[in-house]
Amino acid sequence: MRFVFDSLKTAQAACWLINRAGGTLNYMVLIKLLYLSDRQSLVETGMPITGDRMVAMPHGPVLSRTLDQINMGEPVAPEQPSPWFEYITEPNGYSVSAKRANEVDELSKYEIGVLDSVYHKFGSMNIWVLRDFTHTLPEWSDPHGSSFPIEPADILRASGRSDAEIREIVELAEEVWFMDSLAGIAHVGSR
Repeated sequence: MRFVFDSLKTAQAACWLINRAGGTLNYMVLIKLLYLSDRQSLVETGMPITGDRMVAMPHGPVLSRTLDQINMGEPVAPEQPSPWFEYITEPNGYSVSAKRANEVDELSKYEIGVLDSVYHKFGSMNIWVLRDFTHTLPEWSDPHGSSFPIEPADILRASGRSDAEIREIVELAEEVWFMDSLAGIAHVGSR
């Protein structure tokens, strides 16, 4: 199942969570809060907030592209700009900070509610307690030093969705992904 990764929405969601924490947040906590927000939205609506690829890593589940942005820093090539760095600083030690006040024009009221709910429930957890909690999620298993994809269908199945409901969600996600890829081709062709 593929979702359309929305880098601007991801940056705004991260900025929202960081600002809720006072402007600076441990990036492992941020990654977990974003993952849990995507997971909650997926379970409730069939669609995640960010559309990022979910992966199992030794410290628990994470959002792949978001973690890459934090770990690799801002791209040097100007043709690969990322809205992430308009909103979030590169790590200082193990923390990232918000560069902006909350701009949420890409986020729906529902998505802001999910982010707030996840922050309220998990935002004050110690980093290691939060990591250990994510190890209890049914979709995570230890990749033994590596990583592997977490299938959204597994999360939906574990949350009680029927196979028929999961098929409908997969079909919708694939249609949205296909339409987005066509729009990208049209955009490139118009240059």
